[in-house]
Amino acid sequence: MKVLKYIIVGFVFGIVLTKSEAVSWYRIYEMFQFQSFHMYGIIMVAIATGIIGIQIIKKYKLKNIDGVPITIAEKEKGSFRYWIGGLLFGLGWALVGACPGPIFILIGAGFYPLLLVLFGALLGTFIYGYFKDNLPH
Repeated sequence: MKVLKYIIVGFVFGIVLTKSEAVSWYRIYEMFQFQSFHMYGIIMVAIATGIIGIQIIKKYKLKNIDGVPITIAEKEKGSFRYWIGGLLFGLGWALVGACPGPIFILIGAGFYPLLLVLFGALLGTFIYGYFKDNLPH
């Protein structure tokens, strides 16, 4: 039953991203060229939704799907690794024209060359996991 909930959320997420044109390479290109506010507006709505959601989780001490209380860790000091991670993520996003969520949506829509992008994302994740303990965190 839990798997069905995840599938439904995934489909809703895919529909929202598709209808908002967040999966459009042209919209992403416009964003990185500072030619359109469209994607920045979507990102700001996502940030606002996240802030409100976190506050609701903290205030009402909500539980996850397994009934375990959700705990939110305090912010860590130092931001260098976040700058490096954000830079790598942004460069990959600009190069490919899709961040991780839309990769699956675009493959599902029939853009099969993105299978190569998915392979690269999974390979990068594997490489990071392999070297994680040796990296400066």
